[in-house]
Amino acid sequence: MSKMNYEPVFMKPYFQHNIWGGRKLETEFGFDIPDGDVGECWAVSAYPGCESVVSGGDFDGLKLSDMWAQQPEFFGDLPEAYRAAGYPFITKIIDAKNDLSIQVHPDDEYAGIHENGARGKTECWYILDCPDDAELVLGHNAKTREEFTQMIEEKRWNDLLRRVRVRKGDFIQLEPGTIHAITAGVMLLETQQSSDVTYRLYDYDRLQNGKPRELHIRQSIDVATIPAGDPEKLVKHTENAKPDEDAEIEKCKFYEILKLPVQCAAKLDEADVFTIVTVTEGRGNLVMERSGSKYALRKGDSLILPAGWDNACFDGNMNIIAARSMRR
Repeated sequence: MSKMNYEPVFMKPYFQHNIWGGRKLETEFGFDIPDGDVGECWAVSAYPGCESVVSGGDFDGLKLSDMWAQQPEFFGDLPEAYRAAGYPFITKIIDAKNDLSIQVHPDDEYAGIHENGARGKTECWYILDCPDDAELVLGHNAKTREEFTQMIEEKRWNDLLRRVRVRKGDFIQLEPGTIHAITAGVMLLETQQSSDVTYRLYDYDRLQNGKPRELHIRQSIDVATIPAGDPEKLVKHTENAKPDEDAEIEKCKFYEILKLPVQCAAKLDEADVFTIVTVTEGRGNLVMERSGSKYALRKGDSLILPAGWDNACFDGNMNIIAARSMRR
């Protein structure tokens, strides 16, 4: 298929049960989720066993990993080694009915050595909804690795962990080594490297199937950033983004994140790499500028815009979060 004929690709998510999950993915987004506690919508994912699937169009029913392998032009002129490593991101919507465990992620180097060649996990959060008094666990108070280890051994969690107030529309970039946890009542959109390597530092002594969940104390001590930076500086407030203008809210070595509040008519300019688009609020339309193809959009939709083909024009009343690869 010619590059000029590519259309946006809509994704059917994969849903995951979690001990801390709820039912808001159904009630807030209208997803047809499985019974029970479902905490994660893997909206755009090629991770083995947790893949999203193309919904509609020429590639209907194709797994994202297969599309990545079979349709390279769709995703852009990417370095061969980068392409060979597989589709690079996971886009999730997370519904935390209860507190998640206290976690930390490794970087690519540590994960490559200790996790059988896996990617590390750099990730970011956009807060979709939360209680008025919501806090996230971000960072810690230890000054040295020895102090960090001692506080863990003595179970001085209240002394060790830092909490930061957040509100709807906040954005948090989480570099590897950052101690963190989502808390009860928070719903967020997560963009991350395609990795499921998570080191669980503390889990509130909860039981699953009558047993405590596995902890990863040694790995957590190895990879934690010590001392931690000011957690307040991790939180960006984005609620004042200008209507109908895209605003960059993060750029790191893996991805660029844009916010586009649509109140009338707005545009994302074409890029030389694919763009992941998620509608986090409202509804409207997407019109591909040159072809005139039109697509109805609603809250919860996730799609991939093809590389280097067409400007994407949006109308209606909705909020868009877009992510692009920085490996160009």
